[in-house]
Amino acid sequence: MNSLTIRQQKIAAAASMAAKGNQDGLKEALTSGLNAGVTVNELKEVLVQVYAYCGFPRSLNALNTFKNLLEERGNKDRQGKLPGPLPAGKSIEFGTENQTKLIGVPVQGAIYEFAPSIDEFLKAHLFGDIFGRDNLDWQTREVATIAMLAAMDGVDSQLNGHIAIGKHNGLNDEQTKAIVAIARTDHNGIPSISPFPTGRENTGYSQYFSGKSWLAPLTQDKRLGVPVANVTFEPGCRNNWHSHTGGQMLIAVGGIGYYQERGKSARKLQAGDVVEIPPNVEHWHGAAPDRWFSHLAIECNPQTNKNTWREPVSDADYKAATSEK
Repeated sequence: MNSLTIRQQKIAAAASMAAKGNQDGLKEALTSGLNAGVTVNELKEVLVQVYAYCGFPRSLNALNTFKNLLEERGNKDRQGKLPGPLPAGKSIEFGTENQTKLIGVPVQGAIYEFAPSIDEFLKAHLFGDIFGRDNLDWQTREVATIAMLAAMDGVDSQLNGHIAIGKHNGLNDEQTKAIVAIARTDHNGIPSISPFPTGRENTGYSQYFSGKSWLAPLTQDKRLGVPVANVTFEPGCRNNWHSHTGGQMLIAVGGIGYYQERGKSARKLQAGDVVEIPPNVEHWHGAAPDRWFSHLAIECNPQTNKNTWREPVSDADYKAATSEK
């Protein structure tokens, strides 16, 4: 089998939303999973496992969301199998055996010599008490684990390690890539690259963009006079050359993008970068050719600020601007 089953897709989606702490997205993912036939106890098991990789707060919040959802649905969903008794013996013993089987070789390393307690906790609790529960098979647990890790930043080493473990337990390259793709999208199917909402497709300004973009207004009170919106660009998307009579500010919040003023070199943008655009300066901004990009757009002097849209950025100029020097 080269692609994920529906059950695996639903479990990956629920695990990733729980890892992100996105309760609205989690509720949708759990609803979709239940409607597709994933059982209550399977989903509950995944959300309990979340604590081992993402911490108790994420797991407890996810379980509370699930509990409330089941009550809304009348507690009529299929319960499914409960875990049987753990293997005989001490958790550290069968957990060590589970870890070796799961990974394919005994696990050693300097980090475990530096902190022997973490080695004991991993073997006894994670691979013993959790992976020893038999109402989810190990491949399914790895689907959930890969999704959780792919949804988090700064855990690439662990993600790559569990992708290898998943493959050792029957997943293939296409399936592991699909899990990562599911984990890195929001509940609308758009890659989730920032803490801000993606919003709706930016059809009102599509004539001024090469490629697709999404717009999410973030501020409501016009008395404050500071309109702020989150703009998300698909890879390769950029807006036309344009200017603002009152200027603009951009704050990069996710992915990789570029900003260029007419006659100057392009500037690469990553989360945390701030761009101050003076009034009437012609410029463009958008995503890198191979990466999604999101920035906050802050309109300056909104009472009098007007946009002047000009020609699209040509493919040749865009390629020159975004080529690594």
